[in-house]
Amino acid sequence: MSDPPALPRLAGGPVGSALAALAVALTVAGDRYGWFRDELYFRLLPPRLAYVDQPPFTPLLVRGMSAVVDEVWAVRLPATAAAVLAVLLVALLTREVGGGRLAQGLAAWGYAFAAIPVAFGHTAITAGWDVVAWLTVALLVVRAVLRDRPRLWVWAGVVVGLACWNKLLVPLLLASLAVGLLVCGPRRLPWRHVLLGAGLAAVVAAPQLLYQATNDWPQLGMARALSAQSGSANRVLLVPFLLVLLGPVLVPVWVAGVVSLLRRPDLRPLRFLAVAVVASVALVGLGSGSPYYVLGLLAAAYAVGCVPVARWLTSRPDGVRRREGLRAVAANGLVGAVVGLPVLPLAVVAATPVPQVNVGLQGSVGWPEYVDQVAAVVTALDPTERAGAGIVTSTFGEAGAVDRFGRPLGLPAPASGHNALADVTAPPDGRVTLVVVGDRALAVARGNATCTVVSRLDHGLGVDGPEQGQPVAVCRDPAQAWTAVWPRFRYLG
Repeated sequence: MSDPPALPRLAGGPVGSALAALAVALTVAGDRYGWFRDELYFRLLPPRLAYVDQPPFTPLLVRGMSAVVDEVWAVRLPATAAAVLAVLLVALLTREVGGGRLAQGLAAWGYAFAAIPVAFGHTAITAGWDVVAWLTVALLVVRAVLRDRPRLWVWAGVVVGLACWNKLLVPLLLASLAVGLLVCGPRRLPWRHVLLGAGLAAVVAAPQLLYQATNDWPQLGMARALSAQSGSANRVLLVPFLLVLLGPVLVPVWVAGVVSLLRRPDLRPLRFLAVAVVASVALVGLGSGSPYYVLGLLAAAYAVGCVPVARWLTSRPDGVRRREGLRAVAANGLVGAVVGLPVLPLAVVAATPVPQVNVGLQGSVGWPEYVDQVAAVVTALDPTERAGAGIVTSTFGEAGAVDRFGRPLGLPAPASGHNALADVTAPPDGRVTLVVVGDRALAVARGNATCTVVSRLDHGLGVDGPEQGQPVAVCRDPAQAWTAVWPRFRYLG
């Protein structure tokens, strides 16, 4: 067996400049357009051990930051940190497999401004920290196998356990790695350390697993709900999405990474990682999961691919390949920034395909305008009726927006049956008037009261989204108290 590749010095200049550029870009763009629907939702959630739709880490971060400074730029600072850390991990993976200064710079700059990673860094969602966890596990396992550092298996287990406090997606990583190890080896693993790492992972994740087991595995119900909503589209879009996760220009790089893992003699112990990448794609396809679930392992393959690509870029003495290659990476980053960050004026972006590619943009515009419309409906009620009225929304984004922007307008605290809000919010008790937002809640409310649609949401910004055109209705004369029928409003999705 060949010796492992030499470990080059960390390329502080190229890597550090990429980290700094990304941090500046994300910070400058942090308050543009507005809050994302998930951020508004997390802001509403009180501290809990777990929620029906996810573990508590990211919601607690958002809640904590908003308690200090209730502005979107502040809430997004941890997401910026996660994005910067992910770039560093990609560069460290490249270094681990022998990548020098150019390869590490290519890894850092290419990944930093790829469309999906930079979009994850712009919003405070669970995916950003999940990618950090996957890349950390990948780096620890690669070093453990390649450098014969068995204790790193233990630390990988700790990271797996911690990851379960943010998003219960890490079993996909473990399953993919297990398939790779079964197919390619290495056969002689340091089982004592591997099992110790597995045990620590179970201990650290135990509260989350216990919550799932004692609450009828709500995460499985959430997965079924998401599959019913978008499973067919996910299966159709999986392969095309692989081309845009890091950008079309970088597809040859991560493909080169998979090939290198299979063919380079000094990387022979890491062949399992190539199989794991393929296995993750297959498992996501079979499970109808979101295509971005494979980003962590795809980023690892990209990190490996930067080594042969850097070698190819410098193979001509005239430097033509190097110049053209770097221009291509820069162009990919420019497109990624335009797609993933709010750099264009809304009037411009509304006329482009960007909102269809970056659904995060759709969920980040128009919330104050929507709440103004809801407030107008509430204000139009008779003063006596208005005094006891409540607001029920169909989605957690609508509820979060009413709470964030409606309190200064005198609106009551909203309620929603969407995901965890069904457990932590409720309509006013008694047979009061409700202002109901959205088709789903309205359909339920009509089974208990007389409802009249008086408005439809329209932010007037030209960007389509799920909330555009949704009804705002007034529901009067309920047959039962709203708290009695509240379970009917509950749903996952």
